[in-house]
Amino acid sequence: MPEPATLGRVEQVNVNPLGGVPKYPVPVARITADGVAGDKQRDRRFHGGPERAVSLFARERIEALRAEGHPIAPGSTGENLTVSGLDWSALQPGDLLRVGEWVELAITGYAAPCSNIAASFADGAFKRMSQKLHPGWSRLYARVLAEGEVRPGDLVEHLPGAAHL
Repeated sequence: MPEPATLGRVEQVNVNPLGGVPKYPVPVARITADGVAGDKQRDRRFHGGPERAVSLFARERIEALRAEGHPIAPGSTGENLTVSGLDWSALQPGDLLRVGEWVELAITGYAAPCSNIAASFADGAFKRMSQKLHPGWSRLYARVLAEGEVRPGDLVEHLPGAAHL
């Protein structure tokens, strides 16, 4: 029997038209199979493309990292969607996220941290976001199954194992 869906919400939508980090808040963005409109990835070997079209991170994880003394903020490590209210450690590849009225995202993997986000961490300790070293603390990548607009306040429905990858 599948696990029940849980609900969260979009706290912030983030883009950087020049590429890289930080990403800056916008009031609304169109999510397409190619990624988030208005956002650019500088290094397409590691970011972007259909399997990594959208990056997500949890507001609760950002707050916990700040409590540890890290100067992280929403968008500073490059996530497109900062979300809240979901059990972040329970999200995994193969899960489906329905965002707002139309957008559907399939979680495809964990975003490996790199030195470009070191400014968000005390002493540059960016590996604090490593899924291998700290399971449940990584940003997530997702493929876009259904396109549409997202904005802060939109609901995020987590359906474990429901994405057909």
